[in-house]
Amino acid sequence: MAALSRPSDYVDAGAPNRAPQGEINQPQLGFVGWMRWFWRQLTSMRTALFLLLLLAIAAVPGSLVPQRSSDPNGVTQYFNDNPDLAPALDKIQAFDVYTSVWFSSIYLLLFVSLIGCVIPRTKHHLQALRAKPPKTPARLSRLAGFTARTVPAEQADAASAIDSARSQLKAAGYRTALFDGVVAGKREFSVSAERGYLRETGNLVFHSALVGVLVTVGFGGGFGFAGQRVVVEGQTFVNTLLAFDSFNPGRFFDPDSLEPYKLTLDSFDVVYETENQDAFGAPTDFAANVTVEHKGQEPVQEQVKVNEPLRTGGTDVYLLGNGYAPTITVTNPAGEVVFTDSIPFLPQDAQLTSLGVVKVPDGLAEQVGMIGFFYPTQAASEPPFFSSFPDLEFPMLTLDVYSGDLGIDDGTPTSVYTLDIDTMTQLTRGDTGVDSIQLMPGQSAELPGGLGTVSFDNVDPNAPAAGEPVSDYSHSVHRFASFDIHHDPTQFWVAFFAVLVLLGLGTSLFVPRRRVWVKAIEESDGSLRLEYAGLARGEDPALDEAVAALASKHAAGLGIPDVDPASPSTPSAPTPRAGETSDLG
Repeated sequence: MAALSRPSDYVDAGAPNRAPQGEINQPQLGFVGWMRWFWRQLTSMRTALFLLLLLAIAAVPGSLVPQRSSDPNGVTQYFNDNPDLAPALDKIQAFDVYTSVWFSSIYLLLFVSLIGCVIPRTKHHLQALRAKPPKTPARLSRLAGFTARTVPAEQADAASAIDSARSQLKAAGYRTALFDGVVAGKREFSVSAERGYLRETGNLVFHSALVGVLVTVGFGGGFGFAGQRVVVEGQTFVNTLLAFDSFNPGRFFDPDSLEPYKLTLDSFDVVYETENQDAFGAPTDFAANVTVEHKGQEPVQEQVKVNEPLRTGGTDVYLLGNGYAPTITVTNPAGEVVFTDSIPFLPQDAQLTSLGVVKVPDGLAEQVGMIGFFYPTQAASEPPFFSSFPDLEFPMLTLDVYSGDLGIDDGTPTSVYTLDIDTMTQLTRGDTGVDSIQLMPGQSAELPGGLGTVSFDNVDPNAPAAGEPVSDYSHSVHRFASFDIHHDPTQFWVAFFAVLVLLGLGTSLFVPRRRVWVKAIEESDGSLRLEYAGLARGEDPALDEAVAALASKHAAGLGIPDVDPASPSTPSAPTPRAGETSDLG
């Protein structure tokens, strides 16, 4: 007999090339191997979940500091308030979080990871749907919910019993397959059934829809725009590029795609709490009453409220804020009007104490700038003044006057809400010995240095004539509304995929994945032993109950007792085979 030889690659325990104890020989991966390893790590579900969490964390800075895309004036103010910190934050794109390199990198990695997860799982799922249920296990007694029934010899028909069980399982939504054979000298028939593939389908729908959300949000950001406009009562906004106070287009936005329409702010209504002293003065309702007019169509009256945007002209018009816009008129010494406008004053507190800036570049001997405070209900007899209620009960306007260069002649853009007084001469308050100008609606005062006069106009059409007492100031000052005009061409698709996300998630959470088997064993005495058992993929607390219900219904259909005295309430020991003994006695 030829001697048996070991394989040529066999390493004997005492061979000299054996690796020292504790060391592991690993193959060299090479470039392709490392790329394959990196791809598998990136497309794992664990990485996708980590990136999703990281994306949520990366979005946090966008709510901590103002963003250029939505609040450019806030960014400017942040630079003024934090001159040392703001440049450092700008270097890491903290004011452009959602278009920053680091946020986009996480976004794209998540996108690739999800696609890499979904495609292989979809292929595997389709193969599983086409495959038949697995073969019936030999020992059902080891599985969940095991129970058994005995059919008397005179009623025993294994094939008919299994056909009946198959019909019952198919009616319950199971996919089934029949098996038969001889085990340990006994003829066995069985049906294998499974259901719950909808769970994996829902899981795939969830992740696919999440990819859809990422794609549509990306397209929406590229082709949409967001613009802001402050509109005073009686003024009209036209949906053109030059009419916006600030405008942030997407990377692929085409200005010619703007649909022109006119929006006029007719009135702004606010309701304040006056009954509950704990919330006295708190606003309970805002409503901007507007008139919208499209080319060739009749004007339509609409209303814009918080969380109730106006949808028109392919845009959503949101109500962001509101305040007062005192109408101020400036005349030169000759009595000629050189400036008149309703100036939006920015609220500084809950009682709408508001700050505003008036700039008069022409018509006077010098350029004049004024910093004003408006108090809707002025409640102090002398400075410092304050407002005790946000509505117009006793309105007053104070103005501090400065003369000199306004800094606008060189063409450098400046904010209408700020006034650089470093190079200007202060004409009131401070060391000047001249008090600030104090005006109520309908009053006027001389500007210091004989520059002219300034008046605080009463815009109420029913206001009394000059010199007569005023008893109602409720309509003496215009209000303004701040609108955000937003265009997103993918709104429908984002909503569609969001609904799919919820449906897919709900399906994957609440649809159980389970397998059930029914086996009929022909005993030597002519009787038939029916065994029932199930197996869950994951947690399925209702599996035992489902198997018991199947056994009861099946037994009832066969006309046999629902409970088999020989079947214990707990899983029994395996049925003895040939050559085995049972310890049950």
